[in-house]
Amino acid sequence: MSEATDTDSHDKTLLNAAVATESSEQQHNALTHIDQYGKAAMVDVSDKHASTREAWAIGRISMQAITLAEVVNNGNKKGDVLATARIAGIMAAKKCSDLIPLCHPLMLSKVAVDFTVDTDNSSILVKSYCKLKGQTGVEMEALTAASVALLTIYDMCKAADMGMTIEQVCLQEKLGGKRGHFIRDKNKTSNQ
Repeated sequence: MSEATDTDSHDKTLLNAAVATESSEQQHNALTHIDQYGKAAMVDVSDKHASTREAWAIGRISMQAITLAEVVNNGNKKGDVLATARIAGIMAAKKCSDLIPLCHPLMLSKVAVDFTVDTDNSSILVKSYCKLKGQTGVEMEALTAASVALLTIYDMCKAADMGMTIEQVCLQEKLGGKRGHFIRDKNKTSNQ
């Protein structure tokens, strides 16, 4: 048996297993970015009705107290850390489809990135918000905005504190679309 035939046989076996698994699960649990052959595919949203979609994401970066003081007092040699991180997060949301292959390019109507400084825990909470009226949600854009804002804070502060930790990046809430309203259950997540 040739190598190509072995690969084709293996692919068919995987596809059959995937089809069997999908048919045994509820439809709402199906992966939407997999086509009928088990290959990655962009979802066709052309038949969906346009509606208002909103999403909020959060993430946290922990650092040494002295590093946090430099951020808060605008003492970082690279410049205003939070202003730079805010712009980076907004830009990232607008470029989400360039970063994540199967995301749709979206005409965002609003992107916001805000920060809460937590001196007790020597950390910064990043909160992002994205909104549009369209045929697909903005969860990935909100998550991308929060993630890139966090990475920007790390980049601007790494000379002083390479031990910073980025954690707890998650979708906090989303509104609109077929799946409706989602709010993260605070009882099932840590430190939120």
